[in-house]
Amino acid sequence: MERKVVKTSDAPAAIGPYSQAVAVAVGSQTMVFCSGQIALDPKSGAMVDGGVEAQTRQVLANLGAVLAAAGAGFDHVVRTTIFLASMDDFAAVNALYGEKFANEPPARATVQAAKLPRGALVEIDAIAVI
Repeated sequence: MERKVVKTSDAPAAIGPYSQAVAVAVGSQTMVFCSGQIALDPKSGAMVDGGVEAQTRQVLANLGAVLAAAGAGFDHVVRTTIFLASMDDFAAVNALYGEKFANEPPARATVQAAKLPRGALVEIDAIAVI
């Protein structure tokens, strides 16, 4: 199995013993497994201010940067998981998420988590195929 760690300074560095993403060759294609992204500013490392909408925008920007570093984009994503601190934020997050996945969106699960890293309100991970 050919395995490649994906790393970019355009997304926050991992805050633990994990990679931003790992790409694995599968036949003639590559699967990209992106770790969950929270709303950390990649330059400062601080959580963005502004509530769940601002955090969701940053999460999607971070995820987009990791996908790009792997040679993929949102149109290559086949599966995501959204973790919410509160299901009360579902509609707001869903609307912003829908902007990135307007056509033929990937499979998805959305769950409420008791607590997310660094007090985040939203975290999203993804699997892409290129």
